[in-house]
Amino acid sequence: MVNAESLSLDRASFRADATTISVVALAHGTSHFFQLLLPPLFPWLAKEFSLSFTQLGALATLFYVVSAAGQAVAGFVVDKIGTRAVLFGGLALFALSALIAANANGYAMLTAAAMLSGLGNSFFHPVDYSIINQRVSSSRIGHAYSAHGLSGTFGYATSAFAMVLLANEFGWRNALYVAMVFAIVALAIAVVFRDAIDTRHLIRERAEIAKASNTNEHALAFMKHPAVWLCFAFFFVLTFNGSALQNFSAPALSAIANIDLTLAATALTGYYVFNAIGQLGGGYIVSKKWMGPEQVIAVSLAFSAAMLTLAALGLLSGKAALLPIMLSGIGTGVAGPSRDLLIKQATPAGSTGRVYGMVYSGLDAGLAVSAPMFGYFMDHAMPRAIFAGAAIALVVSLLLGLWVSRKTQHHLLAAR
Repeated sequence: MVNAESLSLDRASFRADATTISVVALAHGTSHFFQLLLPPLFPWLAKEFSLSFTQLGALATLFYVVSAAGQAVAGFVVDKIGTRAVLFGGLALFALSALIAANANGYAMLTAAAMLSGLGNSFFHPVDYSIINQRVSSSRIGHAYSAHGLSGTFGYATSAFAMVLLANEFGWRNALYVAMVFAIVALAIAVVFRDAIDTRHLIRERAEIAKASNTNEHALAFMKHPAVWLCFAFFFVLTFNGSALQNFSAPALSAIANIDLTLAATALTGYYVFNAIGQLGGGYIVSKKWMGPEQVIAVSLAFSAAMLTLAALGLLSGKAALLPIMLSGIGTGVAGPSRDLLIKQATPAGSTGRVYGMVYSGLDAGLAVSAPMFGYFMDHAMPRAIFAGAAIALVVSLLLGLWVSRKTQHHLLAAR
């Protein structure tokens, strides 16, 4: 017979976890929305300010450079003052960046908007994972990682669709004003539920324990762990897959399979749909603990790499050529929650913000570096290299994931 008090506590725990996960998911979805704040509007901005697409592309690169540099710093701030104020600051910066872009009178203001948005974006991975890892019950951690990943995918999809639709109907400046209001609403919700995302008490507890045991470590001590740098490399390389597909899958597939560009573009939509399904399944696998995270990553990324290799070979024609690219989303989606758990296991105690900030800066750095490389392949009529390169990136990533797990286990054994 279930004890009434135990049942009440379990319900309270569920409500607390659900609130925390929901607020984090909203914030993460907002950050992904703002990653694509300006790119969908490039045709309008090019016409309005007589800008080349090279100049506009530089805005996207600038965004990711600022975000990559900022994430490493943001992690230290999160570990020092907690997550709540940093999350509020990130959402406020998004609103400000949209306001500046909406009132832009030239390239300089667009540059300022891109930099502010990139700075705001830099806060969210250190914040999100610090909140999830420190506030969500271990039995629901897999579901939290799934919700986090799904919210990012939804943010991308919503931004690309909404900004174009709004710009068509009401003008590009009004589209940016709507984005500003969205960031303000997200900020208001985060403020209302601020207690669900507060980690300051945990920071104080760790500080008191460290003081009592005289075990205070230098703020940069986490950087001596090889697993942290392997995690950085893992994210850096893994991002090449996303960059290749997001930017060049449509023209590459059109050239390989000799199909219409519009039809080829639906492969990316399918990829994201299957990716979302995979993330749901990946969270379930983490919760059930059927395999170690490194094993899940290896199997799922190997499947995606095989699908992309099939796409690169061009053995399928017509609509069938879309299928391998779409199905590859399942593997990368399933790997998502296990990827996050792998990093959690490699993180030294008390360094969550710093480690996730450092590791996820590899994601932005990879996005900034990989796009020109894959663009070179397209410029030189090498469409098969888009999918082959993405497949190679996944294979290297799964090997790095196995290496991270091995280093983490060795470190734990040495600490005993």
